[in-house]
Amino acid sequence: MRIGFVGLGIMGKPMAKNLLKAGYELVVFDVVEAPLKEVVAAGAKAATSPSDVASQCEIIITMLPNSPHVKTAVLGKNGVIEGVKAGSIVVDMSSIAPLASREIAAELATKGVEMLDAPVSGGEPKAVEGTLAIMVGGKQEVFDKVKDILLKMGASAVLCGDIGAGNVTKLANQIIVALNIAAMSEALVLATKAGVDPEKVFDAIKGGLAGSTVLNAKAPMVLQGNYKPGFRIELHIKDLQNALDTAHEISAPIPLTSQVMEIMQAMKVDGKQTEDHGGLIQFYEKLAGVKVRKGGAQ
Repeated sequence: MRIGFVGLGIMGKPMAKNLLKAGYELVVFDVVEAPLKEVVAAGAKAATSPSDVASQCEIIITMLPNSPHVKTAVLGKNGVIEGVKAGSIVVDMSSIAPLASREIAAELATKGVEMLDAPVSGGEPKAVEGTLAIMVGGKQEVFDKVKDILLKMGASAVLCGDIGAGNVTKLANQIIVALNIAAMSEALVLATKAGVDPEKVFDAIKGGLAGSTVLNAKAPMVLQGNYKPGFRIELHIKDLQNALDTAHEISAPIPLTSQVMEIMQAMKVDGKQTEDHGGLIQFYEKLAGVKVRKGGAQ
């Protein structure tokens, strides 16, 4: 089966490579030349536009930064919709606003094309491993046709409801992750300021109720002062903005999310928007006048 893949960024590139490793024939496009060449060197065929990708494939995957990018790639000039054939399936794996997913799906439907929204969680490490958690919105019969493909990129793929449900689930995921990071940051800064080794605090609590995948992934990075991005603060800002916009549309108050959003905005003002979202702890370190590191305050 020939699969199209549009968007070869920090997440899309390893996801595309995993499809190649699984034996799928891949036609790819990205506006940036370097990752396009890298994936072509791994065995993919380069296309000249999203439209060109769609004209050669029955299943087209998009993995792009935000709603406007997906709309342009799918519905814009030289977009997927200009080359796609009736009966094809578009799987948007970007994290975008649920309403945007529904709008794009409605336009594709006029061409006889089905769509799933299938955002992912796990960041670059799990994209490389092929162990992403994939949250899907759309029709059951469409999901069934592509589930095996999704599971070449993820450890799980769960149909959460109709189109848009995947991105609603991703927004819920991103709220929980953001609040977990903020809670970890407050706790480890408190411990450090009180003169307790934060590494020992982490070791003591990670097996209890406070333990989480977020804590296990981010605390070791924080203790080393390592904020190399697996998931950038600026991308989490984008997700939380989509969460806030969606919440306002449906009258669902999310006050803690708005607080963490303001902390992330402060990090952006401080020039740290391209760092890993675990670097959020620097906001608290600055307020408290300490740095959380192995062995105690520095």
